[in-house]
Amino acid sequence: MSGTEAFWAALPCGRGVSLLAWDANGLAAFNKPAGVLSHPNESGDEKRSLLHARYRPDGEYFEWRNESAATETNRLWLLNRLDSATSGVILAAASAELAAEIRGHFKRKQVKKLYLALVFGGPRATSEVWQDRLAVEKRGGQIRTSAHAGHVPAESAMTVLRRGAQEPRVTLIRLEPRTGRSHQLRVQCAKRGMPIVGDQTYGDFARNREFAKRAGTKRLFLHSMETAFAYEFGGQKADFSAVAPLPPEFEKFL
Repeated sequence: MSGTEAFWAALPCGRGVSLLAWDANGLAAFNKPAGVLSHPNESGDEKRSLLHARYRPDGEYFEWRNESAATETNRLWLLNRLDSATSGVILAAASAELAAEIRGHFKRKQVKKLYLALVFGGPRATSEVWQDRLAVEKRGGQIRTSAHAGHVPAESAMTVLRRGAQEPRVTLIRLEPRTGRSHQLRVQCAKRGMPIVGDQTYGDFARNREFAKRAGTKRLFLHSMETAFAYEFGGQKADFSAVAPLPPEFEKFL
């Protein structure tokens, strides 16, 4: 096993976290389960996060020591985040230089992201482009987004994949956010009368409770399915893509 392979094989991954893909430059994608934090928010959160390791918020990287070489410090830079309730693809880089390059792609909206969501009800059209003006507030460390009286533009493309044939009626949709606003997809779905199943902030609380009893899970049914983009690093062009399989609980009512 090469040194690079050994690095990825020895990562202190969190509960249920799996490595989906990595390339020669040190770019990697993980599949994060619902309920796992993208990174620790405070002391004691390490066991609930993507990696069981200390997180340095000033540099946005994880840091840990090798068990086989106690003096060697390893680092992994986090490139994007998912809400703890959302599952799916999340990216990281093995060097600060690569992290800076890929973060630039995110800022310039050069990263394609596809999500799957299970929603109550469903749209009439099989595909739509949603354009809204959102209001995003941060209070006491919490983010709340509203689709009313806002000024922040938000755009997403929606495609219906499967419609459920049993009660409660649900629909599996694919969402491609073209802007990256906090809680954008959850708010856009709720605004159109089809809240995401299990959304404890913007959803239908009564239907959530009933669905949880029947499904046996209280999770948010939002999944980051695919991330893909082209980039250049060290004078070489590269393509990167990663796909996280749809969790089996999404299929139960379809």
